[in-house]
Amino acid sequence: MIIGTHFLVYSRHPEKDRAFLRDILGLKYVDAGGGWLIMELPPSEVAVHPGEPEGHELYLLTDDVHREVAALTKKRVPCTPVHEESWGYRTVITLPGGGLLGMYQPKHPLALKPAKRPRKAASRRARRPSRGA
Repeated sequence: MIIGTHFLVYSRHPEKDRAFLRDILGLKYVDAGGGWLIMELPPSEVAVHPGEPEGHELYLLTDDVHREVAALTKKRVPCTPVHEESWGYRTVITLPGGGLLGMYQPKHPLALKPAKRPRKAASRRARRPSRGA
């Protein structure tokens, strides 16, 4: 039985990119030991597109790409201009390590039930590692 997904991001500066995911995007995490953070991602879905060369891309989904880009820009995170596509509105975020991370607001139906946006910003604290993590 498949219980979830685990995405890998390869980076020349993993500490900076981990801090970005934790501090800028506010992802919850566990410390697997020695500062090796494993981040919690929101629910996900997968789609297979035709293309060559074969490969993988990771996109964050948002309900308002313009609001997210504005918030990231205030935090001095480089984002490409938002482009409208037939399937949604997309941008690309540059990670501190130089890697690229896609983000888009879909126009198409979703296979997942997205989390509801909180009414007011709440402080996000790190989760303590579970026993045996």
